[in-house]
Amino acid sequence: MLSTTIHRATRRPRPWQLWCALALLLLLASGGAQAVPAYARQTGSSCADCHAAAYGGGPGGPMLTPYGLRFKMGGYTDTDGNGTKIPVSMQLTETHSAPAKGDSTTNLSEGDLYLAGRVSDNVGGFVKVEADRTGHNTYNTVLRNVDLRFVAKELKFAGKELLLGVSVNNMPGFDDPLNALSASNTISPAGVTGTLLNFSASNAPASRVIGATVYALFDTNWYGEVGTYKSMPTSLQDNLGFNVAGDPGKLSDTGYFRFAYMKDMKSQYFSAGLVGLTTKRELPRNGGPKDDINDLGYDVSYQYLGNREHIVQLSYSNILEKRKYGSTFASPSDPTLFSRSRGNAHDQTLTATYIFKQSYGVTVSHLLSTGSPDPVRYTPNGDPDTTANLISVFWVPFGKDDSYIRWGNLKLSATWFRFTKFNGATSNIFAAPVGTPMTNPGDFNAFSVAASLAF
Repeated sequence: MLSTTIHRATRRPRPWQLWCALALLLLLASGGAQAVPAYARQTGSSCADCHAAAYGGGPGGPMLTPYGLRFKMGGYTDTDGNGTKIPVSMQLTETHSAPAKGDSTTNLSEGDLYLAGRVSDNVGGFVKVEADRTGHNTYNTVLRNVDLRFVAKELKFAGKELLLGVSVNNMPGFDDPLNALSASNTISPAGVTGTLLNFSASNAPASRVIGATVYALFDTNWYGEVGTYKSMPTSLQDNLGFNVAGDPGKLSDTGYFRFAYMKDMKSQYFSAGLVGLTTKRELPRNGGPKDDINDLGYDVSYQYLGNREHIVQLSYSNILEKRKYGSTFASPSDPTLFSRSRGNAHDQTLTATYIFKQSYGVTVSHLLSTGSPDPVRYTPNGDPDTTANLISVFWVPFGKDDSYIRWGNLKLSATWFRFTKFNGATSNIFAAPVGTPMTNPGDFNAFSVAASLAF
């Protein structure tokens, strides 16, 4: 996925660089996209009507119910018709983080502004502006998510119901109604490689592209979506708050598709989907090698809702990326050894969540990031494989039909992120010489406790 120049710069990652990357991953995994109170005010429904848990779920993001899924595909436009609602919400998150190595901290880690709701019967959207803590009393503000929609409802085709829509968004997969892709559920494998559809991978297109997709829902069960994306100029990325070092490069001939079958059985829900992304990427821009990249994956999910007292959700996604690199390069330690001209990356995520009375929950995820061996691109072990696990427990006191507060919410959570393999090794992952300090996968483990308030 990375071009030759970038690979040369990252063959021997420094420990502090990986600490920063994994701290960001932990923040994304534990924060996630949550229920937006502006939608509850707009529809007159509680947060728990759209979400399996009343704050949008655990670290696995929104965890939409079938009702929430239809609201999203309908362009965020449903309303109770009782006057005009202000489509604005805010979220504040205070986090205590205790890494396996390093100092523990307690800070206001994130503040979010949501512009979310309907513009008309056919137009609605979701915009998230995120301020992340970067130091003592300093924050960096970014335009994290955009999903603006136009939708035509109540159509018929072959005597069956048909919904047609257009989504303009800045992240492939974020608009996924099934919330099975990492861009929409905010859980993704970590490591030294990763697919384009893995939003936390190095130089991923997440939040740094703009694109449009056309989607359709036929007979309430069959979903299809096709579209294209273009990377933003680096000057625009900088203006939107992103470090240009994470630039995804110049993308061309980019295509995206998503097909799925979903079945709402009232007390249960099932889905199975396919996803694909293809592009040519020039990184760095203006003369860098051009890599051909093709992602293809599948996912399945199951949700048991029952009478909402006991809720269980299981999901699995599997994405394989094929790469044809634009150039190869020699090993600095062995000029006769060259990097391979082709390779692949493979991301797998298995997540299980249990929720009691839409308030108390636990989420467990198993995360795998693997790739084809390459002794030059992935030094010192020639193997990029990484294995991690996420365990989170949470409590949501409000946001239900019988809550004192229905259109605001609070979530208390505790999350443990644990690595068992990194950079292809279970110990001494940077191959430090005997007698010098070693870095093990467990050194990147982290435990955090967070309180999030949305209103």
